Amino acid sequence: MGATTEDGDPLALALFGLTAVSGLIDAVSYLGLSHVFAANMTGNVVVIGFALAGAPGFSVLGSLISLAAFLLGAALAGRLTLHRLRPALAAETLLHLAAAAAAFAFGTGGALQYGVIALLAVAMGLRNATVRSLGVPDLTTTVLTMTLTGLASETRLAGRHSPHQRRRVLAALTMTAGTVPGALLVLHHHLPWALVLAAVLTAATAVFYRDRV
Repeated sequence: MGATTEDGDPLALALFGLTAVSGLIDAVSYLGLSHVFAANMTGNVVVIGFALAGAPGFSVLGSLISLAAFLLGAALAGRLTLHRLRPALAAETLLHLAAAAAAFAFGTGGALQYGVIALLAVAMGLRNATVRSLGVPDLTTTVLTMTLTGLASETRLAGRHSPHQRRRVLAALTMTAGTVPGALLVLHHHLPWALVLAAVLTAATAVFYRDRV
């Protein structure tokens, strides 16, 4: 299925939307929750190294909680949502709303932030495992390293051509498009509303997504 998914296909459009949500979520978690990543687990591994080396402002505990929660979400996807995007989107929406409700009710200071981190990372793990099972090239929705590698290595300058170049550019742009409002809301002390926005965008993606027949 993934190899024949065109950029205008409903599945590809849904994954572009989720890529924007990932940018938003990582902006919230990194800028507002002790420099922890809820979507990009590579970042957490690096952050743990920073913290162990004594760099200030990084949380080993927060990153470990995010990693554990992400793995839990991925394991749940293995039982519940593999190859089925809409149930994964519904679950992700509910988890974003739960994180927003917790942030509104209790704040994100001190140990309270770890509950919000866990909810977001579970959502991202569940979604990542589901998206991985769909196998759409260059649309993982959370990691751009290999996407950008393909963008640079499969060009006329490199003597190669790929039909996925537009997709790779759009993936980078959509993640940036999600990161900007997330960062603005956090920097202006509206972190819970950023999580509401993530829930709204995920729910909208679920509403407009239609499986191919």
